[in-house]
Amino acid sequence: MTTRRGTADRYAIPVEESFPGASPATAIRVGTLTQTARDLIEGAVLPLWVRGEVTDFKSHRNGHWYFCLRDETAQIRCVVWARDQRGFPAAPDEGMQVVALGQLTVYAARGDLQLAVKAMEAQGDGLRRKQLAQIHQRLESDGLLAVERKRPLPLLPRRLAVITSPDGAVLHDIAAVVSRRCPMVQVVIIPAKVQGDGAAEELCLALDRLTRWGGADVLIIGRGGGARDDLWAFNDERLARMLAACPVPTISAVGHEVDVTICDLVADLRAPTPSAAAEAAVPVLHDLESALATLGGGLRSAMEWKIADCRERAGRAARDISTLATLDAERRRARVQALAGRLNALSPLATLARGYAVARSPEGRTLAHAADFAAGDDFTLLLSDGMIAAVAKDVIPGPTTS
Repeated sequence: MTTRRGTADRYAIPVEESFPGASPATAIRVGTLTQTARDLIEGAVLPLWVRGEVTDFKSHRNGHWYFCLRDETAQIRCVVWARDQRGFPAAPDEGMQVVALGQLTVYAARGDLQLAVKAMEAQGDGLRRKQLAQIHQRLESDGLLAVERKRPLPLLPRRLAVITSPDGAVLHDIAAVVSRRCPMVQVVIIPAKVQGDGAAEELCLALDRLTRWGGADVLIIGRGGGARDDLWAFNDERLARMLAACPVPTISAVGHEVDVTICDLVADLRAPTPSAAAEAAVPVLHDLESALATLGGGLRSAMEWKIADCRERAGRAARDISTLATLDAERRRARVQALAGRLNALSPLATLARGYAVARSPEGRTLAHAADFAAGDDFTLLLSDGMIAAVAKDVIPGPTTS
């Protein structure tokens, strides 16, 4: 064994001169030192929960979150890598009291001690309240919470789709209500996990299956009551957007009446319980039959009244047509008589009947003037009751008329 000499004598360590960092000749690089410190700390300290106040929070453009956790006596730098943020309800606010699960490590590039946070919970439900507020704001700005977007439910669905756990009481309750109210409605279960890790993803897959199937007339999505954490899957933003885009009317029935989730807000109807959802989706068959009978009686009465009214109107129309036809015939007869009188007044025969005669040449030409005659000409006199053959003995001209 050897020792270091000269000005380094007081730091002499009984190690081999060839050991990295044991002498100026074997000095290590800074990066090696910080990386070694990182490996030592990560290997010696298991992930642990740390309590403190969030301060100096920054969301970097690369997607990572940087902040400090501090208490009355100290602080430590923290980082949440972008790849780990999926499990966080929301980013913490400045000054929020949290407990964070992280791995103590060293940022080798600067030699900084820091806590790489993997999970975080606010004291109380601050992070989840913030997440819900952000989701609510985004959905509202996109118009998905608007009342006018809500669609009416069909009067009598043929198939009722239910997205829920096949092992829970929800399916039994819905089937019992449908069987009692209208057994002709077919209930189709699309199973999905409704709480715990992966529940939101399974619910989204179930909605996708419903859309691709395209055979349902109305959808009930929900689960029975439970703690707030048990209902959290129904606050998932992707699920809410898929529910809003569902091609059939939707009913959300999550938890009890006091529980309100994001899915309740975007669905076309929110039911306080799964049984109430089934009652809203399916009418009572007896009530429909009674209503149909009432409508049938009303339709029959309306048709009888309509037929009687049409018959009466047809009778009135026939009488009116007969009267109008009679009046029209009388008017036409009067007009014909008037025209006949006028024609008769203008008729040459009527003139002859008044004592006049018409002279005609043997060729049938009318001889209306004295100049048409010559002494000794034969002509015929046309009278009202016959003709007379005559000979002009003499022609005596009279005064001319203009």
